[in-house]
Amino acid sequence: MRIKSLMIPNPITITENATIEQAIDIMKVNSIRHLPVVSSEKTLKGFVTLADLKLGLIPSMLGSVTLPDLMIKNPITVRPDDDIEIGAQLIYKHKISGIPVVKNDKLVGIITETDILRAFIDMMGILTASSRIDVVIKDEPDSFKKALQIIHDNGGDIINIGMTAQQSRKRTYYFRLSACKTDILKKALENNGFEVLDAMD
Repeated sequence: MRIKSLMIPNPITITENATIEQAIDIMKVNSIRHLPVVSSEKTLKGFVTLADLKLGLIPSMLGSVTLPDLMIKNPITVRPDDDIEIGAQLIYKHKISGIPVVKNDKLVGIITETDILRAFIDMMGILTASSRIDVVIKDEPDSFKKALQIIHDNGGDIINIGMTAQQSRKRTYYFRLSACKTDILKKALENNGFEVLDAMD
């Protein structure tokens, strides 16, 4: 999935000439927490967050702090055609909550941690009526294929599969299924030597 399919296109922006008070008002009125700072040609100049602006509000009233002082210059960015995994990795690694999306130095969108989470929820089918069964599968030839066949043969309709990332002789696989009774699947898998950690109808 590409960033462009998740990003907020043509986001609300502000220029460097705006005051901190104006930036805060824009964020409050529009219920947003991030505000790209752009030139008149939509070239990205910086990025500000509501938390940073609130910290600078009182000093700005004394005339010692301006919007360019608070904005993140040269912020981390992504491109519209980047994969969402890149956005997720950047947000996690740098502990940030939003990233401007830039094409040819021009701001075209913004993507937030909420957008990434929504994509993950959609891909995992978490909000749809479903069941799940968590199975430990050894790193042996055809073990994964065998588990799939057992689930299928016992009426399990697999929506998607997740797994633990660590490299080891065995991994935990999370099978999300169309809503079903998982006790039959659990018994069939265990009868064939698989360890079932959890099963949720």
